[in-house]
Amino acid sequence: MKYISKTEQETFEIGLKLADKIQKGNVFLLEGSLGAGKSVLIRGIAAGLGVEEAIPSPTFTLVNEYLTPNWQIFHFDFYRLNDPYELYEIGFEEYIYSEGITFIEWPSKGGDLIPENSIKINIQILAEGEREINIQWPT
Repeated sequence: MKYISKTEQETFEIGLKLADKIQKGNVFLLEGSLGAGKSVLIRGIAAGLGVEEAIPSPTFTLVNEYLTPNWQIFHFDFYRLNDPYELYEIGFEEYIYSEGITFIEWPSKGGDLIPENSIKINIQILAEGEREINIQWPT
């Protein structure tokens, strides 16, 4: 699936639409440069799943957790991760192999701990601030 977003609001709304496709246990890997809109897309998906609170990027805390009556959501940001083995200390595998929904920004820093059957999202900044959002669902 490919989407073109011209504004932050459009990126958020794409996330809202994606929420309808979410299943328990989904793991999303989000790649894109700083400021590409990864956290905005996650905010849209989370809002579509019923999260009402503000969703900041977890850059300094590694993971933020959100609960709704139907969903448990984990939002990781590996941008400042120095070594993938730091993830063992926080019980990373318990998060990604649960029924919760997991979002991982900068997943390449997670090394071999990243599940291969994840949903891959790449966001590229195009000319004039447009974003191309490519979503690859596992087959």
